[in-house]
Amino acid sequence: MLQQTQVKTVIPYFYKFIKKFKDLKKFSQCSEKRIMKLWEGLGYYRRAKNLLATSKILVKKYNLKLPKTYEELKRLPGVGDYTANSLLGLVHNQPTIAIDGNVRRIFSRLLNIREKQIDFDKLIKTNKTRLFNTSRNSDFVEALMEFGALICKPKDPKCKICNLNNTCKYFKSSKKIKLNNIRMIKNKNYNIFCYINRNKQIALTKQNKVGFLKNSNLPKILEADKIYEGKNWKFLKNYKNSISNLNLNINLYYKFSKKIPVDYKWYWLDNNKEFIPSFTKKIFKQVSNLF
Repeated sequence: MLQQTQVKTVIPYFYKFIKKFKDLKKFSQCSEKRIMKLWEGLGYYRRAKNLLATSKILVKKYNLKLPKTYEELKRLPGVGDYTANSLLGLVHNQPTIAIDGNVRRIFSRLLNIREKQIDFDKLIKTNKTRLFNTSRNSDFVEALMEFGALICKPKDPKCKICNLNNTCKYFKSSKKIKLNNIRMIKNKNYNIFCYINRNKQIALTKQNKVGFLKNSNLPKILEADKIYEGKNWKFLKNYKNSISNLNLNINLYYKFSKKIPVDYKWYWLDNNKEFIPSFTKKIFKQVSNLF
């Protein structure tokens, strides 16, 4: 849940999950449909699918235990280098470092050089006896993450109260390295076409080829540089939406129809029992104003 999502956003979802599922075995037996509904609003929905797939593997192959090797962990759905090292340290107390943005920034400042100039594998290997001179490797992994989030922050780092400022080259130098904190934001224009009927239903499909909501239920959505001027669709509204690093400018169209394309299915606009991405729910809200 914490992958690409802030702690304050995750907390209520986490408590909801552990209340629903008392153990890993029960979670593994749950349907994807139910998992997705519980995950609704948290975003990056592939994480939920990977979590369910991984739970099934752990039950079937590992007797409910988490693998203890980097190679085995990397074979689990959705587990990359960062997550594998996090699990090795946090769960198994193994001597490792989970290299994320926070940790990269810490070492970049300590050495006062750009992140891309640091060979982290070599750095860790060379300083292995110094970095892991502890039996509390799990605490060390967590401490690095928290230190980067709370002290060695991207903006306005708390250098004066930092316990590492005696050896930090960034703190001591008059020519401090400049961090690349610019987040690349992409602007996209989309035309969205909604088939609706008089029963307050909307037609959705998973056939749209849009990366930010791949395999999710959506109306017909097309990237476009101008307003659609066809006669078959009525313009409803222009509105903005943001997903991750995307700023979306959306023109929403609709038409009442009893028939829909083969790969579409009708969904009730006021049905809250099925999983619907937040992006799609915003479309529901706009379309509901027609009734």
